[in-house]
Amino acid sequence: MTEPSPAQPTSLPATAPLNRRMLAWIYEGVLAFGIVVAAGALALITTSLLPHGLGRPVTQAILFVTLGIYFGWCWSRGQTLAMKTWRIRIVGRTGRPPSQARALLRYVLCWIWFAPPLALAALVELSALQIAVAAVVWIALWALASRLHPQRQFWHDAWAGTRLIDTRTIAP
Repeated sequence: MTEPSPAQPTSLPATAPLNRRMLAWIYEGVLAFGIVVAAGALALITTSLLPHGLGRPVTQAILFVTLGIYFGWCWSRGQTLAMKTWRIRIVGRTGRPPSQARALLRYVLCWIWFAPPLALAALVELSALQIAVAAVVWIALWALASRLHPQRQFWHDAWAGTRLIDTRTIAP
């Protein structure tokens, strides 16, 4: 059986409302912070043995991979703890949880939430406050861009072939 094209209407439940998706996103950030602290401590110990100058990129790679494993594993099972709390599930076009490969594709595409302000900060000397303001403005614009999608999905979900659905609309 083939997956329907993105333009075809599906019988999937409604996309979760933007306010709940963003609240889950904030909660996800709190949980990810804990993962980053734990993995960062291990990375710090590991990279302290490396030659000077290699510690930072190796630590960043360790954190990127650790978060990728966490999100890929959770999303391929349908939910993270934050998504469960806000009654949101992630599904592919067939209505089932995405494969690990699709979940990892979504993880890479999700970096669009942070890449533009990080790139700006790398190109232009900005204060911490200016970087924070740029990040908040970009995040708000990216979230609101979902209003331009026909099913009100985040664009990275549309590109990854996933969607966040409202589990409150699913019959038990």
